[in-house]
Amino acid sequence: MSSAEPSRLRAFAPAKINLTLHVTGRRADGYHELDSLVVFADCGDTLEARVADTLSLSVLGPMAAGVPQGPENLVLRAARLMDAEAGAHLTLVKDLPSMAGIGGGSSDAAATLRLLSRLWGRDVPVDVVSLGADIPMCLSPRAQRVQGIGEHCAPFDGLPELPAVLVNPRVPVATPAVFSRLETKENPPMPDTLPTLAAPRDAAHWLATQRNDLEAPAVAVAPVVSEVLEALSDADLARMSGSGATCFGLYPDAEAAAGAAARISAARPDWWVRATTLNGPMPSE
Repeated sequence: MSSAEPSRLRAFAPAKINLTLHVTGRRADGYHELDSLVVFADCGDTLEARVADTLSLSVLGPMAAGVPQGPENLVLRAARLMDAEAGAHLTLVKDLPSMAGIGGGSSDAAATLRLLSRLWGRDVPVDVVSLGADIPMCLSPRAQRVQGIGEHCAPFDGLPELPAVLVNPRVPVATPAVFSRLETKENPPMPDTLPTLAAPRDAAHWLATQRNDLEAPAVAVAPVVSEVLEALSDADLARMSGSGATCFGLYPDAEAAAGAAARISAARPDWWVRATTLNGPMPSE
């Protein structure tokens, strides 16, 4: 962020949304092969770093409860991957729910790598997938087709900005539990060539022909996911992201998305609800 002093820098960690998620196989090491169209939202967590003699982390914000602040936190693991000895004080402001299928921890780790690269003046390590399969895609938060276990990321320019609503019922869903309920682990991928989609409604209609293969297993693990999808039934497309429980609704314009978010928030004040834009500009760092 150009206005920040050199010793104190900020980075944005946007929510990652799987518009599609096709599970296409399972490797011998147990990792699942995927084919996914990924975009990022203009809502997310925020990280700040300042120069310090030792490495430390504070977690603040409305979704901070239960987030570990010890060495198991992906933010600190990312920092130690960058440099095993260097110091910094990191502050993570959590607005995204955890274990929600929107890559919160992975996006935080990727933002940490970008942030400390600037603070410490060194390159981001090449092998970041050791932190998690979602880290490579989160390093460059833009529309991508993601394949393999998440390590093959190809930018995709064929999507417009997508007015959307994100809804999470504040029920954490463990990814291993969802994959364990997946009946078929070898499913068709997306087409080899993806279409160019000019308008939000065009995108919603094409995406409706694709899938999230984890949606049905997630409903089996957390039946409330079906309630969230029903709450988004007025959208052009309602689908779960990742392994859940967050679902997204795509709307034709920002006004429709804002109206839907207000309606859902009023009906379910206990849920996390955000009107957002997917595939739009990210806040500058």
